Amino acid sequence: MAINWFPGHMHKARKEIKKVMPQMDLIIEVVDARIPFSSENPLVPNLRGDTPLIKVLNKRDLADPDVTARWQAWLEKERGVRAITLTHNQRAEAMDILKLATAMTPDHDRQKSALRVMILGIPNVGKSTLINTLAGRPAAKTGNEPAVTRAQQAIKLPDNILLYDTPGFLWPKLSPEACGYRLAITGAIRSAVIDFEDVALFEADYLLQAYPELVRKRYGFDELPVDGLALMDAIAAKRRFFARGGIPDLHKVSEVLLNELRAGTLGRISLETPEMVEQEAREAEAARLAKEADQSG
Repeated sequence: MAINWFPGHMHKARKEIKKVMPQMDLIIEVVDARIPFSSENPLVPNLRGDTPLIKVLNKRDLADPDVTARWQAWLEKERGVRAITLTHNQRAEAMDILKLATAMTPDHDRQKSALRVMILGIPNVGKSTLINTLAGRPAAKTGNEPAVTRAQQAIKLPDNILLYDTPGFLWPKLSPEACGYRLAITGAIRSAVIDFEDVALFEADYLLQAYPELVRKRYGFDELPVDGLALMDAIAAKRRFFARGGIPDLHKVSEVLLNELRAGTLGRISLETPEMVEQEAREAEAARLAKEADQSG
């Protein structure tokens, strides 16, 4: 499923970030702990240079803790990167980000100038809520719908830190294709531009493969269905979700699957692992090379 969701204000934000990022002393990137790769901003690796980067894996309470630990170790292989985890109701942990910012910029004299920090995050990862926690006041708009923040703004924080908030946006072409599904499952993409049943089927297949016991426990199966579509049919039968003529109402099943994962009702689930995205990257590169070979031949 190819998802293209790139409103005009996001194009403007992309240009602003590209212009301002080289002037920053530190970057904070907020990602979804369930999808640290799919939810990252692809501009950061290309533009940050040697600027220190704090990766905040937010919503850790919804993610598989073992997978999250692997992601932290994987992310910190990159020079100048620290990866921390966070959940929405831990203010003390959020404030520790400012201490970490100080530790990662030991040569900056804040008596002479403010520490310039850029914070980024795609829609619905909790960036604005984190900003408000750091600022100790409602400094950024928050909401459940993606793309609430529309314009860049500078926010004064304690200890002479100037935080540059940026609009949350997705990049124009989501690749590999699985990234689009994962973003849709977690709610980073507006419901209006996704096919609920298509996304839920992707989720159902993944859950059977990665978290079969959580599926069994949540939906009360003695035997697990053989594949994602069979799982959706079985949930329809369990919950009595039927359309006219006794046909399983897969749209209603899709809403249940998506909403229960997003709320954590299914359990603590991560939708990708470092090993998985590395394999996908290898497959994508092989496909690209094969396509080039076909075109040249």
